[in-house]
Amino acid sequence: MPGKSINLLLMDGDPSGRVKCSLANWTGVAYRIPRTMLDKARNIEALKQTGVYLLFGADPKTDEPVVYIGQAAVRKNGLGILNRWEEHKRNSEKDWWNEAVALTTRDNSFGQTEISYLENRFRNMAIEAGRYQVMNGNDPSHGNITEEKESEMEEFISCARLIIGALGYKVFEPLISRKRPEEDAQEPVDDEPLLYFKYRNIHATGKRTAEGFVVMAGSHISLTFTNSVPEGVVKNREKFSSSYSADGMLTKDLLFSSPSAAAGFVGGASLSGNAAWKTEDGKTLKQLESEE
Repeated sequence: MPGKSINLLLMDGDPSGRVKCSLANWTGVAYRIPRTMLDKARNIEALKQTGVYLLFGADPKTDEPVVYIGQAAVRKNGLGILNRWEEHKRNSEKDWWNEAVALTTRDNSFGQTEISYLENRFRNMAIEAGRYQVMNGNDPSHGNITEEKESEMEEFISCARLIIGALGYKVFEPLISRKRPEEDAQEPVDDEPLLYFKYRNIHATGKRTAEGFVVMAGSHISLTFTNSVPEGVVKNREKFSSSYSADGMLTKDLLFSSPSAAAGFVGGASLSGNAAWKTEDGKTLKQLESEE
């Protein structure tokens, strides 16, 4: 993929304040606005337009990241996206969000067809990525759209995905990129080899990534702990308690800070990830890294 030039404007001279984001040769524009700065956002004309938006925060019960994806059309008060944000702020059931991101166009060219399609696609992309709990109650309709308009919207989505990631939210990025279903959905698309874990009749599959080490869905974990199990393993089991079934099978990919943290989680013991994770032909991760 060729390099991209992304322009970030810190509107308050502070990275934790309001941010405007644009991409070379992209008709769109994005804004990240903290919940506490909605009043200061009233002078941003683009937020009075039609567009789609994302609300980011954490589940008050689990502290897991959550997102709400919505659409906003211009109303009689002329506030568009900002008006929807203020409605959400007044809603006591949505007090979990602390930042909002708006996606619109420089020329205010979005109509109802476009924002319905984008809301549907963004919601489904977030669910498929599995990093955030998606708070939308219903599956929005993508509406009736021509092939030409669909192609245009997919190009917008491709750029918006980069923008959202640059703003610090990997809501649309899966932990492991896989090939299309018609090729091989279980085969990773990059050059990193799959690694295998076998310990006390427990079998798991994992992979190194730029973010850490991922244990893949379908792996099995030990349901018991050894006497010397590290405290960090116990905490991770509590953290990911909803991510494995009663028989110990992972229902989603899980990211860990290191191969050892991943091995300990899977085996319920104090284990060296460099020794526990091996390639298909039996080469340990330590041996693999020594050859790189």
